[in-house]
Amino acid sequence: MVKAYVLIVTHPGATRRLVEALRKIDQVVEVHEVMGPYDIVAEIEMASLQDVPGLLQEQIRNMDGIQSTTSLVAFPA
Repeated sequence: MVKAYVLIVTHPGATRRLVEALRKIDQVVEVHEVMGPYDIVAEIEMASLQDVPGLLQEQIRNMDGIQSTTSLVAFPA
């Protein structure tokens, strides 16, 4: 299992709607609205590292209201 954190910058006024939409994605295990340079932090879990780019491109980055994302893949403990 691969865990990654997606740091998301949203367009003004879109944050709460995007938090709810992200919660509906099966691979998203936690979502937090945060203060600072990012608006949302989403934790995702995937079967393999190769699956991460597809989820980001097809289900997260193309959501209306997302300005940019930064992804951090966690090393296994």
